[in-house]
Amino acid sequence: MKVLRAIGLVLGILLIAFGLLWTGQGLGLIMWPASSFMLADQQWAINGVITALVGAGLVWLSRRGR
Repeated sequence: MKVLRAIGLVLGILLIAFGLLWTGQGLGLIMWPASSFMLADQQWAINGVITALVGAGLVWLSRRGR
């Protein structure tokens, strides 16, 4: 069970990081890479928020049983 919690924690942190990156790109705050199709696209800001929330839920679930 410890292995599953560790995997959930790492996956959750990665989802949060990617979600924040996508949100920043979608809002036009992070303009990297310059050729990205996600820049200043509101749909990617929404996708990023959802991804970050799923990651936060996964982190919460993986740390809940301690």
